[in-house]
Amino acid sequence: MASIEKRGDNSYRITVCDGYKSNGTKNKKRKSITLDPGLTPKQLEKELQRQAALFEEEVKKGTYLDVGKITFKEFCEKWIPDYAEKELEPKTVFRYKEMLQSRIIPAMGHLKLNKLQPTHLLEFYNNLSEAGIRLDTKYIALPALKELIKEKGLNVKKLAAASGICEDTVSKALNARSVTSKTAESICKALNIKLSTFFEQNVDPKSLSSRTVLHHHRLISSILTTAVQWQLIFSNPADRVKAPKTDKTPVQHYDENQTKELLRALETEELKYKVMVLLDVFSGLRLGELMGLSWSNIDMDNNTIEIVKASQYLTGQGTFEKKPKNETSVRKISIPAPITALLSEYRIWWLEQRLQCGDQWKNSDRLFVTWDGRPMFTYTLTNWFPEFLQRHNLPKITPHGLRHTSATLLAAQGLEVSAISKRLGHARTSTTMDIYVHALKSADTAASDLLEKALLNNKPQEAKAE
Repeated sequence: MASIEKRGDNSYRITVCDGYKSNGTKNKKRKSITLDPGLTPKQLEKELQRQAALFEEEVKKGTYLDVGKITFKEFCEKWIPDYAEKELEPKTVFRYKEMLQSRIIPAMGHLKLNKLQPTHLLEFYNNLSEAGIRLDTKYIALPALKELIKEKGLNVKKLAAASGICEDTVSKALNARSVTSKTAESICKALNIKLSTFFEQNVDPKSLSSRTVLHHHRLISSILTTAVQWQLIFSNPADRVKAPKTDKTPVQHYDENQTKELLRALETEELKYKVMVLLDVFSGLRLGELMGLSWSNIDMDNNTIEIVKASQYLTGQGTFEKKPKNETSVRKISIPAPITALLSEYRIWWLEQRLQCGDQWKNSDRLFVTWDGRPMFTYTLTNWFPEFLQRHNLPKITPHGLRHTSATLLAAQGLEVSAISKRLGHARTSTTMDIYVHALKSADTAASDLLEKALLNNKPQEAKAE
């Protein structure tokens, strides 16, 4: 039951008991309010009882935040379930939690929310820019690990099952590619071996990139904006701090000749990877959209693909389906007839795999699946692609670079920005302009040269004077 105490002419303090502290004393929550001096005694009593009831309900539900006492950490812990998990994508929430737990809360979590100043943020950003701040120490397997696997008669599939790691990540580790400490530890635990004997650290003493520092600033600013909207603070201190500068890195992509080399190299590759890469080049899909495709999304008769979902992977949650990135990402795009023909060939192979699997097939309609029909790990192409490029001596790009390659080649051919933007599923054409500004400028210059050639360089010569 709430108690009400008069503190001044028009101010009152409401107290509600919320259980007991560890020492046995009552845990009291207090809230001060100021009421309109023009209220009649009856109106005043009614308003006091209403405010007391509301406050008591907030305390019981755990939604009351004491503005003067709440720390930045406590507010973040409330912001995640009450805002982030309801409004943001699961992958974004996962990344935000990592940023908060690894750096932001350890550095500033103890500060009172209403005492947070721009100087605190500036000091934090400066610390992030120092060398040695990175937490992403990687591990590389020594040759002895691969030999041990052979001696034990294990394969990637068995080791993946024993360690609880997906097959692609295990394969990545065995091929001496960098993996996280968690992956290395899980493999060693499954094999009952010492980490230091079979793995070596790939220590990166570098500072965080300017873009990563900017991501921290944007997250903090978003959290504090919510605090302003919830009337816990009057203004956002992040608004009074200049956002960390970032250097724009050029978009990784292939030009026309490099893309042709890529297509030639794919001729000798496994069919499913060949389909993945070619489909990405000729559609410009995001990786999640590509891996989320089902056969029901493919119209073989009209050479079109409908993008209605995406595949995503999160640690602890596995692979799952989600809506595309934004409303404009739900779209239908055309693909060349030869790519449709390749999909028909792949469909025959896919059906054969399902038939061979028999009762073990998981009845998935996805284009890209594991041996038993389960949706393939979202980053399968990401893990396979670097090794493929190395084998064929091709320039390094990421699978996301295939999307950029598709868009850049379309821009070079003079396709309108609005059409490219729609095909890529961008929410705004300005996004397309920002990313592909160089390719668009190149196409514009080419168009100008064509007009010059057509209209200015073919003037009839003036007749010579006699």
